[in-house]
Amino acid sequence: MARANGLMHIAACTGAASERMIREYYGLPDMALIEMGDFAGAVLKHLRRAPIPRLSLVGGFGKISKLAAGHLNLHSRHSSVDLPLLAMEAAGLGADHRLQEAMRTANTSQRALALAHAAGLPLGERICTMARDQADAILPPKTAVEVWAIDREGNPVGHAGFTQGK
Repeated sequence: MARANGLMHIAACTGAASERMIREYYGLPDMALIEMGDFAGAVLKHLRRAPIPRLSLVGGFGKISKLAAGHLNLHSRHSSVDLPLLAMEAAGLGADHRLQEAMRTANTSQRALALAHAAGLPLGERICTMARDQADAILPPKTAVEVWAIDREGNPVGHAGFTQGK
């Protein structure tokens, strides 16, 4: 529908908070906002067949971390947040063993992210970059993609800017 109406930029969002954040950031019209919920894979596969120039993927940090790990269905019945992966990526950013263990045993992805941010590590950006790379591998060269991760209040906690296409 958005493509048929000539829109060049759409945002696929996991929920109301992500939709609100990206609408305010870009001033996108309602027609440009796609409620993908947990079905990132379905959106990406559709856009492979019907490309648009720019796609923003926006969701909670936990869901974006699932996409970063290669999951296309983000529902808890089909995929889980990989806390060891978050700890490993934090290690690559400089996390010591104590911080890595605290992240591996965190109750939630948000807690693991908070621990990384408290240590000054840009884990949100790293996870968004990984998620963008997963999406970019599915999308056609004509579609530039960016990824935003938000916290429970709808505030950005990570961003990976638009790819330039392949």
